[in-house]
Amino acid sequence: MISGSFSNLAWWQRGVVYQIYPRSFQDSNGDGIGDLPGIARRLDYLTWLGIDAIWLSPIFPSPMKDFGYDISNFLDIDPIFGTLADFDALVEDVHSRNLKIILDFVPNHTSDQHPWFQEARRDRRNPRRDWYIWRDPAPDGGPPNNWLSEFGGSAWEYDEATGQYYYHAFLKEQPDLNWRNPEVVRTMHDVLRFWFDRGVDGFRIDVLHHLIEDAQFRDNPLNPEFALGMRPSHALLRVHTVDQPEIQGIITGLRKVADEYPERVLIGEIHLPIERLVTYYGVELSGIHLPFNFNLIGAPWSAAIVREIIATYEAALPRGAWPNWVVGSHDTGRIASRVGANGARLAQMLLLTLRGTPTMYYGEELGMADVPIPAELVQDPFEKNVPGIGVGRDPSRTPMRWTGHNYGDFTTGRPWLPIGQNLAICNVESEAADPNSMLSLTRRLLRLRREEPALCIGDYQGLACDDQSITYLRSREGRRLLVMLNFSEGPHRLPLPAEMPKARLRLSSEANRKLQPVQDSIELHGVEGVVLEAA
Repeated sequence: MISGSFSNLAWWQRGVVYQIYPRSFQDSNGDGIGDLPGIARRLDYLTWLGIDAIWLSPIFPSPMKDFGYDISNFLDIDPIFGTLADFDALVEDVHSRNLKIILDFVPNHTSDQHPWFQEARRDRRNPRRDWYIWRDPAPDGGPPNNWLSEFGGSAWEYDEATGQYYYHAFLKEQPDLNWRNPEVVRTMHDVLRFWFDRGVDGFRIDVLHHLIEDAQFRDNPLNPEFALGMRPSHALLRVHTVDQPEIQGIITGLRKVADEYPERVLIGEIHLPIERLVTYYGVELSGIHLPFNFNLIGAPWSAAIVREIIATYEAALPRGAWPNWVVGSHDTGRIASRVGANGARLAQMLLLTLRGTPTMYYGEELGMADVPIPAELVQDPFEKNVPGIGVGRDPSRTPMRWTGHNYGDFTTGRPWLPIGQNLAICNVESEAADPNSMLSLTRRLLRLRREEPALCIGDYQGLACDDQSITYLRSREGRRLLVMLNFSEGPHRLPLPAEMPKARLRLSSEANRKLQPVQDSIELHGVEGVVLEAA
């Protein structure tokens, strides 16, 4: 049994976060790219849906080599998305609806077009030089060590003008900042304060585990499990380039800035095993409020494996730490394409009934699937650098579908990525009118979370079950809800636990399931999930 005190839970513990990829949510001016006024136009939909906070992927000035993750000014809005005035108006609109707004913070690197880097590369004596990571060539004139870019190739780029290499964990147009430099630390802390002062409720911190590297610049060891078809960067074990001991001091500093403001949240993007992920909560929870838990993304979709992930994660959480769950994002294939349409419904029920804060990716509430992108329309630099092994992220970044016509009413122009097939049935307008749709299921789940503190903030107890199903109990102040998920394709009878021999069916992932009393056991249909309450 997992338990704890819930007397002073913050909004980010009680709420559901909805990720918006701004380029693809709603275009307001016909240029085919989503923007801030477009997001403001759809806020009523989000309140109707029942989420509590929106997280926006980067909206700052950028050459868009990596679609906003290469920032040239941390303190403004890119004209593609609008203006600072548009942003301030959006914050006001969001808060007027009792929603929260979370921005992306990209502290690991800047664009090579950022004035800081332009100064740094002028000469070796420039005051900004040490804001980035420079090294002399190896004796043979090549890169200083064997570190690899996450986007393919060496992580070092030679600068002809100054005769040194600079480090970039991602694109060469994304030089890494030097977080060992106190001026960098102070400046990036002030970036947080700038946006907190404008009313931002929190930040999702990009690639947090990448922020600092080995001070001795030692080579990374070879990966003995590397095989053909894997990402080229996986040829090495990232022993010296991610998750360094000094990161704990960095996250403590970031948390101190957030704590200067009431009710703010920091969410960390951290792709690490569970035992390392949980260290980012910090000593005595002095670090990141929510280190993103991506373990359901990419995991084989089987009851036994998912159940083991849940159990391992719950057991590893530090005392008092708040869990969180994610099944989709802008960097991964959509859940419907990974596990099928019925599997996506089951995954939505899992996401919204587990203990902790769920983050839902835009369009998942519709069951949107990956859209195949023809080679000539590929936008993602990752796919362009490493083609042919399925690393492209464009398929999961395609425009939101509001109606079944005119590019889904996303834009009056030509969308920056294709809309895809089955638009007539997979869109907000159609699904809102269909009680059997994924959207209707999502709304029922979100409403149930609001109605039932046991689901929203209650304790979690995993129950014994077979390899085809997952069963767990959510409880609070005597109120108990039983979640049962059948991962198999065929019907599956599951016994009710001894502590709940009689129950009433409260919700099913199938809309036409009759809500009736249940005693001793219940037969679930193939790939069906249910929530039951004690009778």
